[in-house]
Amino acid sequence: MGECSEFRRWEELIPDALGLIFRNLSLQEILTVVPRVCKSWGRAVSGPYCWQEIDIEEWSQRCKPEQMDRMLQMLIARSCGSVRRLSVSGLSNDSLFSFIADHAGALQTLELPRSQMSDSIIEHVAPRLSNITFLDLSYCKKLGARALEALGKNCKSLVGLRRTMHPLEVADKVCQDDEACAIACTMPKLHHLEMAYLLLTTRAVLDILSQCRDLEFLDIRGCWDVKLDDKFLKERYSGLKVLGPHVVDCYERNFWDECSDYSDSSIYSWDEFMDDGFNVFEGGSDEDGIWDDGQGLEGLEVRFYGGELNDAVAGFDWPPSP
Repeated sequence: MGECSEFRRWEELIPDALGLIFRNLSLQEILTVVPRVCKSWGRAVSGPYCWQEIDIEEWSQRCKPEQMDRMLQMLIARSCGSVRRLSVSGLSNDSLFSFIADHAGALQTLELPRSQMSDSIIEHVAPRLSNITFLDLSYCKKLGARALEALGKNCKSLVGLRRTMHPLEVADKVCQDDEACAIACTMPKLHHLEMAYLLLTTRAVLDILSQCRDLEFLDIRGCWDVKLDDKFLKERYSGLKVLGPHVVDCYERNFWDECSDYSDSSIYSWDEFMDDGFNVFEGGSDEDGIWDDGQGLEGLEVRFYGGELNDAVAGFDWPPSP
């Protein structure tokens, strides 16, 4: 008995420690299982301890825009300004991006593929994103050189940028050298840059190489007009790994054919697990209020799917090299 008394019970761990442990669980488990265990675990998942890294990209690809907006607002509010990494797909409007920027004091990694923000909102809120070190703005069709320039001028610590597009999304454009120019002029500290399937010229890529002297990785797959000499690259940029422009097409198979038997593994009603959360506390104490957060989440349906997505989701059937 004396030996056992030296060990603390799980519910007695401080919230910070519990938060570190719970981060290894899935979003489904954190929101629907952990709160039902005990009061201390419920407090841990309702506070900032579990939400310094918010990754709901996979879930957000399958939910309705209004559901994703409400989920994101709730989780960011719970983080109390301490979120360091945010990964979500398909922001539907400028106001939600502005909300993120308002709570971005500690944000370092921001991944927003397939989102609908505009150049103007990026220019407006970029000063609030000064601590960002990695950005993913892939498949953001409304963004262009203006947004990249604003981000480069304000995110002085930026070392990684992912700005890839689907070929069909740039079919109506003539050239995107202006984006390359914005990167070259405002992001000199980049180590990692992905620009696959942008309509770039050789001159634009060389401008990036001449200005971004710390670059270690450059992805220009599908930038068919770019002609770089391997010997020249090895002599001038020996520490640089370049992927592309010509690629072995790995997307000729239809990704969805492989997933034809894919099915929804489970559906959780927000009302259901919120109500159960209330009941887990004896007597309906004041601590029940941690489940609401003032976000009006009644009726929100949360769907969780098994398995993981890979890059083929973004590419669907990518065209072969010309």
